[in-house]
Amino acid sequence: MSVTPLEGAQGTAAAPLSPPAHPLLHAPIVPTLLRMSAPGVVLVVFQSTVSIADTFFVGRLGTGPLAGLALVFPMVMLLQMMSAGAMGGGVSSAIARALGAGDPARARRLVLHALLIACGLGALHTLLMMWLAGPIYRALGGQGDVLAHAMGYSNMLFAGSVLVWLANTLASVLRGSGHMLLAAAALIAGSVLHIPLSAGMVNGWWGFPALGIAGAGVAYLCAAGLAALASAFLVLRRGSPLRPTRADLRLEVGAFAEILRVGGLASLSAVQVVLTAVALTGYVGRYGTAALAGYGVGARLELLQVPLVFAVGQALVPMVGTAVGARDPERAKRVARTGALIAAVPCTLIALLVFIQPAAWTGLFSTDAAVLAAGSAYLRIVGPFYPVLGIGIALYFASLGAGRVMRPVLAASARLAVALLGGALVVAIGAPLWAMFVVIAVAMVVYGVGTAVVVTRARW
Repeated sequence: MSVTPLEGAQGTAAAPLSPPAHPLLHAPIVPTLLRMSAPGVVLVVFQSTVSIADTFFVGRLGTGPLAGLALVFPMVMLLQMMSAGAMGGGVSSAIARALGAGDPARARRLVLHALLIACGLGALHTLLMMWLAGPIYRALGGQGDVLAHAMGYSNMLFAGSVLVWLANTLASVLRGSGHMLLAAAALIAGSVLHIPLSAGMVNGWWGFPALGIAGAGVAYLCAAGLAALASAFLVLRRGSPLRPTRADLRLEVGAFAEILRVGGLASLSAVQVVLTAVALTGYVGRYGTAALAGYGVGARLELLQVPLVFAVGQALVPMVGTAVGARDPERAKRVARTGALIAAVPCTLIALLVFIQPAAWTGLFSTDAAVLAAGSAYLRIVGPFYPVLGIGIALYFASLGAGRVMRPVLAASARLAVALLGGALVVAIGAPLWAMFVVIAVAMVVYGVGTAVVVTRARW
């Protein structure tokens, strides 16, 4: 069965072109963005359920394991952001621009180079985490049982980083060609497997061994492996236009450079985002285990919005990329602005809900009064600025599609600087926990507004 450039996209009755114009160049912007985002929204529901389920299952083990999970969570987000949003965005952008320029052979060659990059970076990720995990978690305030729980989860999960890189890279290949539904379906299959495996292995249910927090790491890798196999079948099956031919099986410096030029800078942005989370986690850890656990629960909702906006962002990358590849920057900018407004809608709804009733979220994971108080304070102070965060992330993905990410990376640098300096000041003067949350909110505004300004002024 052959794969069309975009499932369900609308074309136009234009005069014959050689090569034919990509359907994304003429499809109506709002309906197409919504249609292409829909599979991602469904995927976010499944992946968010996985994250909530892991937190719930581990939370049953006590406050110590929950705090250990909070220590590792920024590193897990870095793995996902680099493999899916950063380098994955570079893969999607390169393929979209090749297809927009009417060069399917280049798109096929890029698939081969993307897979090699995924294997190399996945192996490097494992080596670095095996070496640096302990020092990182200790620097964040992890000690005693909390550190032991964090290491048990971290060592298990990061041992299989290559599986996560392959799953997200292959999904990015599908997204770059406009196949959002296929990409989402493969990753959803992994999520469906993850939840029962995590429940069984964390708690020893249904005959599984009771592995504690490490069981959640085993479930994570099994889910990634299934998603990688499903995506590989969709990309490489006979008849797929994305499948490299024998003539495409050659290494080209230019193909590596095309992916790494965008993905490398985007990875720097991802590192800065996670460094921000790591630094703030370290600062909050000085206020005690309950504060750390409460912050982890509250911040998890913020970080879960990254894949939520990614549902829109993954549609922005190929739509902007094909427009830029076809040398239509005006359409690319219209797509970017529209996507940013769409992304702000769910973030606004979440902000309103958690401001009115923060315990509806924090109460899912803990009954400890101190944990609930810290988590609720975080959501009431930081939550109102979620829409600004959503706009910034959406425009960042639009920049990935355009292949121009330097200025959005600088906006992330500004956010990191505010978090580092502001957090250090709060700790130095002995201010209460809520002051740290104010710093987090200010840093979020700096990122969102800064990204909006630089993207508006960018020349694509």
